[in-house]
Amino acid sequence: MTREEEIARRRTFGIISHPDAGKTTLTEKLLLFGGAIQTAGAVKSNKIKKGATSDFMEIERQRGISVATSVMGFEYKNKKINLLDTPGHEDFAEDTYRTLTAVDSVIMVIDCVKGVEPQTRKLLEVCRMRQTPVMVFINKLDREGQDPFDLLDEIEKELRIRVRPLTWPIGIGKTFKGVYNLQSKDIILFAASSSNLPSAAVTIKDINDPELVRLVGEGHAKKLREDVELINGVYDDFDVQEYLDANISPVLFGSAVNNFGVRELLDCFVNIAPEPRGRETDIKQVEPADKKFTGFIFKIHANIDPNHRDRIAFLRVCSGTFERNKKYHHVRQNKDLRFNNPTAFMAQEKNIIDEAFPGDIIGLYDSGNFKIGDSLTEGEDLNFKGIPRFSPELFRYVMNADPMKSKQLQKGLEQLTDEGVAQLFTKLTNNQKILGTVGALQFEVIQYRLKGEYTASCNFEHVSLYKAMWVSCPDHKKLDAFVQDKFNHMAKDKDGRYVFLAESSWALQMAQEKNEDITFHEKSEF
Repeated sequence: MTREEEIARRRTFGIISHPDAGKTTLTEKLLLFGGAIQTAGAVKSNKIKKGATSDFMEIERQRGISVATSVMGFEYKNKKINLLDTPGHEDFAEDTYRTLTAVDSVIMVIDCVKGVEPQTRKLLEVCRMRQTPVMVFINKLDREGQDPFDLLDEIEKELRIRVRPLTWPIGIGKTFKGVYNLQSKDIILFAASSSNLPSAAVTIKDINDPELVRLVGEGHAKKLREDVELINGVYDDFDVQEYLDANISPVLFGSAVNNFGVRELLDCFVNIAPEPRGRETDIKQVEPADKKFTGFIFKIHANIDPNHRDRIAFLRVCSGTFERNKKYHHVRQNKDLRFNNPTAFMAQEKNIIDEAFPGDIIGLYDSGNFKIGDSLTEGEDLNFKGIPRFSPELFRYVMNADPMKSKQLQKGLEQLTDEGVAQLFTKLTNNQKILGTVGALQFEVIQYRLKGEYTASCNFEHVSLYKAMWVSCPDHKKLDAFVQDKFNHMAKDKDGRYVFLAESSWALQMAQEKNEDITFHEKSEF
C-alpha cells in the first residue's frame, strides 16, 4: 500500500462529553464493534463493574471516571481508526483541550435525559476555535428523556451549531422501539441487551409500507411518519462537505450500554469523517502529503505501567513517515534522537511498530526530553501552534510531608507537571512551590500518584490567588523593572518565564493599568 493510500485510510478522532453521559461506555462499544476487544465493561451508577479498557489508572477505576486521555487504535472496514478517549471530568478539561489539537474530528456524546450540560459547552467552544467537524451521538434512549425535537433545538441554541438528524428514534424510554435511518430507510429494532451482538436492521421500501405498523405498532408508525415529514421540511439535506467544514453536525440516536446504534454510528463515521488534516506551525502550514516527517507531543504520561515505571510521550504524526530507529530532530532542545521501540496503543496494551503515518498517534519512551508542545522533525526548525497551557483557577502551596523523600517529591512534581496535570510555579521571594490547577480533583490525583508512583508524600496549603498571568515585554529593562516592582507577587514557571500572581481581579486590573508596556497573557503560548 502506498503512503498516500495509508494516509487516506486514517481516521483520528476524540470522544467528548459531560461526565456521566456515557462516553467511556460508547468507547468500549466502538472497540467492540471494531473487533478490538471481545467483551466490554458496563458503566452504571458511576461504578465500573469490570475495569473499562480505557480507564487504566487505579484512581479512575475507584471513582468510575476518566481522568487521563487514552489512545486506542483498531481496524474497521479497511480504515485505520485512532480513537482518543478524553477525560470527562471537568477538573481535567485542560488535558481534553490539548487532546483536541491531535484529532481531526470529534464525536460528542449527549445524555438524552440531561441534554446540553456545562462541560459540553466548553468543549464545543474548543472545537469551534479549531473548526473541528463534530458528530453528535444522543445516548440513553432507553431512558425517559427529552423529546428529540426539543433536544435538537437545545443543541442548536446552547452550542450554536446547526444539526441534521441522520437517524430518528421511535419512542423513548419504556416505549423505545428502535431508530429509523433517514439515509438508508432502514429500521433498527431495539432489544435491551448486554450481549455483544448488535440489533438487526429491517429494510422497509417506504415509510408508508404497512410492514411498519406490524413492526412498531400503529401509534408509533403514525408518529414516525409525522416526524420524518417535519424533519424533511425543517432541516436541510445532509451535505458531507458542510460537515467537513464544521458548519453542520450530523446527529444519531442510540443506547451505548445496550449496544444499540453504535454500529450505525461507526459506519457513518467511517464513511464521512475527515482524513488527516494539515497543521499550522510558526513558519508554514504542514500538510499530511508533505514528504518530510513532522509531529508534535500533545500528552505525556508517566508510569502508564506501574511495574516498569515508564514514561510515554504521545506524538501525533503530521506529515511524512515516522520510522523506527531513525534519528529525528528535537526542535526545542536542538538535538537528534533515535527511538528504538515506538509503540501503538490499544489502551494499556502497547505494540512496537516499525512505521507510522500522518494521523497516527504513537508512544515514545521518554527519559525526560519532552514537554507538551515539543516538535520532532526530519531537520526543519518549526513549532506547531495551538498547544497552550491555560491560566490555572486553583492554587496550593506544596508542603513536603516526608523530608527524607525530598528528591522523590521533586522528581514526581517535575514529571507530573510535565504531563500537564497541573502547573508548577516557583515564587521569587522564597523559592516556595505553588501548584496551579483547573479543578480540585487534580490535587487529589497528584497526591495519590506521588504516593503510589514516587513514594513521596505532600500536603497542600491554600493560597489566596485570583490568577496567574504570564508577562512579557519587548523592552527587557522595562520587564526587569516590573519584576522588581512586583517582586513579592512574582514567580517563574517550569520554563523560566515570569508569571504575575494576582491576589484579586482588582490587583490584576491595577497592575495592567499602571504598566501599559507589559503584556499579560492568560495562556502560555504567546
